[in-house]
Amino acid sequence: MAKNTGAGKNTWNLGPLFSGDDDPRIETDLKRIRSAADRFIRKWKGRRDYLSDAGTLKQALDEYERWRRDCGPDGDAGYYFWLRTEQDRNSPELRARFNKIEEFSRRIENEMQFFHLRLAKIAPVHQKRLLSGRGLGRYRHFLERIFAESKYLLSEAEEKILNLKSSTSYSNWIRMTSGFLAREERPVLLEGGGTGVKTLPEILSLMNSRERKVRDSAAGAFNAILERHVDVAEAELNSVLAHKQTEDELRRASRPDLSRHLDDDIESGVVDTLVLSVSGRFDIPVRFYRLKAAMLGVKRLKYHERNIPYGVIGRRFSYAASCGMLRKVLRELDGEFAAIFGSFTGNGQIDVYPRKGKAGGAFCAHHLASHPSYILLNHTGELSDVLTLAHEVGHGINNELIRKKQNALNFGTPTSTAEVASTFMEDFVLQEIVRKADDESRLAIMMKKLDDDVSTIFRQIACYQFESDLHAEFRKKGYLSKEEIGTLFAGRMAAYMGEAIEQSKGSENWWVYWSHIRYFFYVYSYASGLLISKSLQNSVKADRGFIGRVKEFLSAGLSDSPRNIFLELGIDIGDPVFWERGLAEIEHLLGETEALARKLGKIR
Repeated sequence: MAKNTGAGKNTWNLGPLFSGDDDPRIETDLKRIRSAADRFIRKWKGRRDYLSDAGTLKQALDEYERWRRDCGPDGDAGYYFWLRTEQDRNSPELRARFNKIEEFSRRIENEMQFFHLRLAKIAPVHQKRLLSGRGLGRYRHFLERIFAESKYLLSEAEEKILNLKSSTSYSNWIRMTSGFLAREERPVLLEGGGTGVKTLPEILSLMNSRERKVRDSAAGAFNAILERHVDVAEAELNSVLAHKQTEDELRRASRPDLSRHLDDDIESGVVDTLVLSVSGRFDIPVRFYRLKAAMLGVKRLKYHERNIPYGVIGRRFSYAASCGMLRKVLRELDGEFAAIFGSFTGNGQIDVYPRKGKAGGAFCAHHLASHPSYILLNHTGELSDVLTLAHEVGHGINNELIRKKQNALNFGTPTSTAEVASTFMEDFVLQEIVRKADDESRLAIMMKKLDDDVSTIFRQIACYQFESDLHAEFRKKGYLSKEEIGTLFAGRMAAYMGEAIEQSKGSENWWVYWSHIRYFFYVYSYASGLLISKSLQNSVKADRGFIGRVKEFLSAGLSDSPRNIFLELGIDIGDPVFWERGLAEIEHLLGETEALARKLGKIR
C-alpha cells in the first residue's frame, strides 16, 4: 500500500516526484528513462563527426544536456526511492526497490559513458578549435574538464571493466567493515545512572557526555569494538590501497591525490598550499586544547574527551523559532535567500523531526537539475540544530541559484567549494545568537565554535596528511600492519592536538572507523570551504553590497574552475596569504575566547 509522504509541512512532500510508493507513473518513468537513453545511443554511438565539427558537437551536447536535465540514468524514480529509504531505513521493501533502480541506473551509465570517453579522446590539436567553436560557449568548461582528465582515461572497454570490477575490488571491502561496525552493540554506563546496551552511534554520542564515568565507559566500549575488527580492517584497508595504486598506475597518475583534484576541478598546487598553510598553524589548535583543558580543570584531556562541551547553553530553540531566526538573517543578507528558504518551508521540502527508522544526522539532497532540493533534519531544540538548519539551507540556496542560472552540465558544486554556502549561512546565524547571549552563554558558544572550526580545518588537514602517509608507505612497503597504520595515525593526530590531548590507549585504532580515508583525499574540502567562507563573510561585513558578488559565486556551479571564479571576485586561492588570513580569523576568535574566560575567572 502506498504511504503518504506529503502530510504536513514538517515532513517531505514528495508529490512533485510521485504520489506514493505504488504510483503507476514510476514504471512509466523508468521506461521513459530507458527510451531516452536508447535514442541518444542509437543516434550518436555509431558516429564520429561530432568529435571534429563544432556545429555537430553543439547538437550532440544540447541533446546530452537535455538528457542530463530531464532523465539522467535513473530519473525521478531513483531520486524518489533514495529519499524514501532515508525516511525509513528499516524497510526492506524500500531498500529492494531502490537496489533494483540502482542496477537499472548502472547499466544505463555504462552504456552512455561512450560519449564522455570519446569527447576525452579528441586530439589536442582539435581541442582548442572546438573550445572556441561557435555556440559552444555554454559548454566550454564542461569540455575543458573532460580534456584535462583525458590523458588519465583508458579505452572504453577498459573503463567498462574497471566500473564493473569496482564493487568486488573496492566498495564491497568498505561495506564489509562498515557493516561489521554497524551491527555492534555494547553495555555502557548511562547518564543519570544505570547501564544499557547501545549501538555504535549512541556510544559515540555518549563519549561527549558531561559525566566522566559515562564518557570513559563509552570510550572503553568503542575501543573494544575497534579492537575486535582491527585485523579485518587491516586487510580491508590494504586492499583499498592496492586498488588505488593499481588504478593510478593504469592511468599514469603522478600522485595518489591527483584524481581527486581533477574531479574537484582544482590544481594540486592550490591544495598543497592549503595543506602547508594549515599545518603551519597547528599552534592554534594546540593553544585551543590547552585552553579547554584549563577551563575544564585538568592538565590533559583524553583523546576521546577532546569534543566534550564546555559550559551550558541554557536556551532551547524550537523549530519555529529557529526558522524565524534564520529567516531574519537571510532577509538581512539578501531577499532572494529568504524567498528560497520560504519555498522550502512552504512546499514541504524539509523533513524536520527524528522518528523511528529515519536516517540520522542531516543533509540537503539534490539530483537532476530539474528536481527540487530536499533537506533532512533531526531537530531536537539544541543550539546545534539551529546551526544545522542554517547549514543545510545554505546548501539548498546554493543548489537553487545554480539551477536558475546554469545548464545541466554545469549543475553542481566541486567538492573544493561545496561547503562555502553552508558555512556562510551557518556563521551568520551563529553571530546573531552570540549577539543576544549573556557572557556565560557566549563563552560556551564561542568554545563550541572553536571546537567545530578546529575539527573542520585542522583535524581534516591532519587526516589528509595521514592519507598521504598511508599511500606513500604502502607503495614503498607493499603492505602495512595495523600497528604501522596506527603509528601513522597517532603521529598526525598528536601533531595538531599537542600535549594537552593524551593519545590514550586504543585511540591508535580510530582509523578503523574513519570512513573518509576510504574515499580518497576529499577531507581537504572541509578546510577549504570554511576558510573561503570566512573570507566572503568578512567582505560582506565590510561592504554589504558585496553580497551580490557572493551570489555570483553561488550561482556559478561548474561553469568555471573555483580558482577562476574567485579571481573574478578579486580572491586568489592559490596565494598562501589568502589561507593565512582565514586562519588569523580563527586565532582572533581564540584570543577573544581567552580574554572572556579570564574576565569570568575561568582561567588565570
